[in-house]
Amino acid sequence: MRYTTRPPKRRWPKRLIITLATIVVLLVAATVLVRHAYFQSLRPVSKNNTSAQFVTVNPGSTVDQIAKQLAGAHLIRSAWAFKLYVSSKNVRDELEAGTYSFNPSETIPQIVSQLTHGKVATDLVTILPAQRLDQIRAALQNYGFTAADINAALEPANYANAPALVDKPQGASLEGYIYPDSYQKTSATTPKEIISEALNEMDSKLTPDLRTAFAQQGLSTYQAIILASIVEQEVNTQSDREQAAQVFIKRLHLGMTLGSDVTAYYGSQVAGKGKSLTYDSPYNTLIHTGLPPTPISNVNASALEAVAHPAATDWLYFVTGDDGVTHFSQTLEEHQAATAQYCHKLCSQ
Repeated sequence: MRYTTRPPKRRWPKRLIITLATIVVLLVAATVLVRHAYFQSLRPVSKNNTSAQFVTVNPGSTVDQIAKQLAGAHLIRSAWAFKLYVSSKNVRDELEAGTYSFNPSETIPQIVSQLTHGKVATDLVTILPAQRLDQIRAALQNYGFTAADINAALEPANYANAPALVDKPQGASLEGYIYPDSYQKTSATTPKEIISEALNEMDSKLTPDLRTAFAQQGLSTYQAIILASIVEQEVNTQSDREQAAQVFIKRLHLGMTLGSDVTAYYGSQVAGKGKSLTYDSPYNTLIHTGLPPTPISNVNASALEAVAHPAATDWLYFVTGDDGVTHFSQTLEEHQAATAQYCHKLCSQ
């Protein structure tokens, strides 16, 4: 008689097999549903609505911010579908700043195509935020205006009665006052008309309540614009701007240097020295205490609001990491640790 030593064949419990089969079916069904929802979301919001809407994509905007902006304007069906499409096409770094004319009858692929090819609206003049006067000058030249007309348009004496300039020191330029927005342009539009509109827009942001709030922070309106121009370039989100404004105002009150890289860059760049943190100009707040002599760029309402109403925090330092997240600290030791942990590439530039 033969005896086998082979173990008996293992049988999977019927209940387990049914459970696994059910999971597979559900996963396949979920994949199909998500795929269907994704392709549905790529479609136009409305095939019949062709009314144009202008959307300004600011420099440094993330894909998430652009997606929320488009969804909020009801130009796309889904923010997540927009982000997934951008990621699938590997064009995350190709989305260009500018003012675009979109309408709800366009698909997400059509909108992304415009964004990646910089097909901005041609009947508008767009002045982007965080721009120096020389950058605004170059932008106006790109819109076809002559150098002579632009130089005349940027002369403060032409706007002696402009309410926005009431606090501007005598002899100061228009740096910081040309509000970032999109302005209508026809064949007859002059750059002086564009600048005049921008100054009027700036005045509409400098409300009496805002001016009072500046004074409560111990700042004149001009000083507040200077500080807002620094905040404008240092950080992006409103929460970060309010906290950064708190840091700078506290440092001013303590007699410390502001320690802002962007002010140092401004001083070296307008002097024709390129981007330098060591160039000794009156704008280098890594070296000199107090505010720079003038604003270092134009400003958005959000930066003005941040200076008027800084966060109720008690930070003294901040650093923006390589991932774009800003880390605030109370002590130098905490700041140095945050810099070492989060800022490698940016802080080595």
